[in-house]
Amino acid sequence: MKYQVGDEILVLHSNEEGHIIEIMNDHMVMIEVRGVKFPAYMDQIDFPYFKRFTEKKLFPQKAAPQKIYVDQIPKEKVQKNDSKEEEGVWLKIIPKFSLDDFNDEVVDSLKIFLSNRNRVSYNFIYDQAFSNESNFSIESTINPFTDFYIHDISFASVNDSPNFSVDFSLTEPHKKKADHFETNVKIKPKQLFQKIELLKEDDKATISYLLMETYPDKEEDNHITIDILRNAGFKVYDASKIKQNIQQARSVIDLHIEKIMDRHSHLSNAEILHFQLEEFEKWFELAKLNHLPSLTIIHGVGKGKLKSEIHDLLKVKSGVKSFINQYSDFYGYGATEVFFQY
Repeated sequence: MKYQVGDEILVLHSNEEGHIIEIMNDHMVMIEVRGVKFPAYMDQIDFPYFKRFTEKKLFPQKAAPQKIYVDQIPKEKVQKNDSKEEEGVWLKIIPKFSLDDFNDEVVDSLKIFLSNRNRVSYNFIYDQAFSNESNFSIESTINPFTDFYIHDISFASVNDSPNFSVDFSLTEPHKKKADHFETNVKIKPKQLFQKIELLKEDDKATISYLLMETYPDKEEDNHITIDILRNAGFKVYDASKIKQNIQQARSVIDLHIEKIMDRHSHLSNAEILHFQLEEFEKWFELAKLNHLPSLTIIHGVGKGKLKSEIHDLLKVKSGVKSFINQYSDFYGYGATEVFFQY
């Protein structure tokens, strides 16, 4: 193998020097750069000796001054922003393999990382649990386009269905962004075993789970000041005392128009039917809200229009177990009894 634990290395994309602290597999090593530990692929690092050699100049020489003419002065180039594309924040799992007694490759443990592929840094609270019992927690910050090594878990513990919960917040709060964003990943053993087998077949090193694409905006506050509603003439009730401010449910309701309003002679038949159906809807919902077993609706006989409308509504309403319109000593055929199911 090209590298060994303790070797000094150069990170190619950042030109920073560090050293190897662990050989993870044939393609990946754990390195430490300026006190930060993170995984790196073999092709992302190199030995630093060539860089050091080229930087050393035993006999530095000053270049002779040259004349520069106006038409030779290059035009100023516009600096472009970071070309890296944002890809979200990920939970990454790297299996660490070892050889068993039969010289077969088996998974010994799992290394857990957070990978921030966005241009924003985040504070985070991480908690890992087995069977809903917390196993490991940490609070820290992850910078843009960096990987953060968190901890290892044994491969055998995967049978306890590990759950990974992360609560993110912005290191630099923004008034239009949410105060925090919480997400979690729960891993099923069978699915993880399948992913590891595919990992080996595809000659890859990392299993990734997306935690967040972009940090969410703050939800719009649609709250209307209570005093404004009161001043406009609306009745405002305390939600904790809601039952004190609504009418009590009834097991029998009478929809004859004279029972609903005192003055109705000026109303057309269509308008009367409208008010009767409104009254039915109100008492029907109150009966369900209070979990009444049944509701008797007195609609009369007449031409049967009101009864027909109510029966059509009962056929499509949720919570209706059955209804029946049969002769009774009290209402004749002028009432329908509804039975609820909860």
